[in-house]
Amino acid sequence: MSHARIRSMLPLLCLVALSCLGGARPRAAKDPAALRYNLTYVREPTPALDVEVVLVRGTPRTFRFTRPGGVDSVSAFREDGERLDVPVRDGLVQLPRDIRFLRYRYALEPRGRGHGLDLFAGSAEDDAWHLTGRTYLIRPNLAPPDLRVELVVQGIDALLPWQPDDKGLYHLRAEDLVDSGFHAFGGRRCQVALQDAVLDVAVLGHFTHLDDARVCHWLKRTADEVLTVRRAFPYPRVTVRVIPVPGREGPGLFGMVLWSSPPSISLLVGQDATEASFERDWVALHEMLHLAHPAILPRVPWLSEGLATYLTEMAQVRSGRQSAQRAWGELVDGFARGRDVAQARTMKEVVADSDFSPGTYWTGALFALHLDVEIRRVTGNRRRLEDVLEWLAARGSTSTFGAFGVAVDEVAGQPLFDALLARHLERPAFVEQEGLLQALGVTTGADGIQLVPARDSALREALESGGCNPRAGSCVSDASAIHRHP
Repeated sequence: MSHARIRSMLPLLCLVALSCLGGARPRAAKDPAALRYNLTYVREPTPALDVEVVLVRGTPRTFRFTRPGGVDSVSAFREDGERLDVPVRDGLVQLPRDIRFLRYRYALEPRGRGHGLDLFAGSAEDDAWHLTGRTYLIRPNLAPPDLRVELVVQGIDALLPWQPDDKGLYHLRAEDLVDSGFHAFGGRRCQVALQDAVLDVAVLGHFTHLDDARVCHWLKRTADEVLTVRRAFPYPRVTVRVIPVPGREGPGLFGMVLWSSPPSISLLVGQDATEASFERDWVALHEMLHLAHPAILPRVPWLSEGLATYLTEMAQVRSGRQSAQRAWGELVDGFARGRDVAQARTMKEVVADSDFSPGTYWTGALFALHLDVEIRRVTGNRRRLEDVLEWLAARGSTSTFGAFGVAVDEVAGQPLFDALLARHLERPAFVEQEGLLQALGVTTGADGIQLVPARDSALREALESGGCNPRAGSCVSDASAIHRHP
């Protein structure tokens, strides 16, 4: 695993120490080839990140903090060393002409925030810090596609979404700064090796009952469960940050994926969690299963959360970590929670309510289940929802809602998506649940969930196994081989 610790300094970095924020800078001998970010971690008087940006001629004059609030002003330097203090207004910084350097300090412990567990603005234990790049990194307001960026970190070991070269230099594009993902400074590292991918992991604190090897073992098992949904792990390298939460025992308290390039994941885990408790964790799997589908732009939370929620239960059955009966029980309980939120509203009204409402997650999960069943039904159980994900993955890491519907129809071999979507969106939420589960043979009685023979119980068994037609042993899963039926 490569770390962002610098073993030899480049000439440009040797000009002035970043802690001397007011010093003049001599004119560069020649223009740099890329926008250059020099990050230095300082501990005194309080922990902070000193950021210097060396501009390229022709760089846009307007910069922004994507998530403003941590920096009030930046120091801008002309070529002759003249310093100007430029205010940050609504996250924007408008630079005068002839500015060659920007400098500012991002305080990791600003007044009033303390050591709160804030995934975005900074959390710490023993000099280990977690925050998002968009919180502290200024960037061009517009990201020209041909603008290259170099970034280097000094003073602390860092885990960023990107991979540095052997000298610790990150080579980026300006658009990588638009969503720059989760960043970790300090802490400890371990690496999870998969067949064709790696997870680089930062452990940002200490656990009562777990060592780092057990944490990485848990993440390895979780990543392997993703392979019950996708033929290969979706990205060759993903970074994961694990943050212990004092006073909590639950293994998975909260998780989030940011769609940096590649995506980055952060997980809040109870500091008192045990290895045995990870058997019931679903949070890490849910976040990794977001990687199984492309980033939908613009965002459609009910679709992305619904896919991950539904597939989380199926993946655990396919890996043998939970029984089919328990998985269907979790889905039925989730649908009930979503229905309590929905009341008599349509699905369209429910999903417009909140990105993180139970209604958003569980109406989306019901639609994902129904979509999987219908694809299998119209193709004679030879194709499945996972084929839609493979079809989209073959076309890039981002997609649109419309393209998702096209992929469904391609995999199904006939128009399917729009009609099924209308059945859900325009009618009372969860109205499709009872008939769908009854046909699958999922019943609820005094003894809880029972799985019984029914019209579509063979489809249900295929959902649980991950296969298409268990009796025939056949399944079309090569996205390149999927064409529309005549």
